Amino acid sequence: MQRRVFLQSSLSAGLGLTAFTRARANKGPKLVKVVEFTDQGQRTGIAEVEKVQRTDQEWRAQLSPEQFQVARRAGTEPAFTGRYWNNHEHGIYRCVCCANALFSSETKFESGTGWPSFWAPIAKENVENRLDTSYGIRTEVRCAKCDAHLGHVFEDGPKPTGLRYCMNSAALNFIKS
Repeated sequence: MQRRVFLQSSLSAGLGLTAFTRARANKGPKLVKVVEFTDQGQRTGIAEVEKVQRTDQEWRAQLSPEQFQVARRAGTEPAFTGRYWNNHEHGIYRCVCCANALFSSETKFESGTGWPSFWAPIAKENVENRLDTSYGIRTEVRCAKCDAHLGHVFEDGPKPTGLRYCMNSAALNFIKS
């Protein structure tokens, strides 16, 4: 009787392991939900899209050296050097890597830091916050669609959120509306 229980248990465990292995092997691309916007800043709806994944070689072919260093290697451009820190035109800011809508000029403000600063993203689904301990404790902001490093968020911004999304121009493309 004990032998039969042992064999049944072994068979069940083997089948379970096989099912688990197949499920992991058949796991498709990672999907994320983002809010899509027109270039004029009009919300068109929520979409479930594949997370953009490319090799370093593919990113280097698409991006300038500065964009690659900032967006793919979590670099930071020097203050007051990026092309959008002093931009006052109306439009939206998209990810330089995947064109995901990230920020609107409606939430941009003068922070005095030398980087484009916003008090909120265009949609919370379009960005991800991560703990960054590279220089103390900070909150890193990344593109939800492709994991591009955008900058950091701090709790010293204006109302209504009290947040300052301090972004790198090199990680953004501005689309004038």
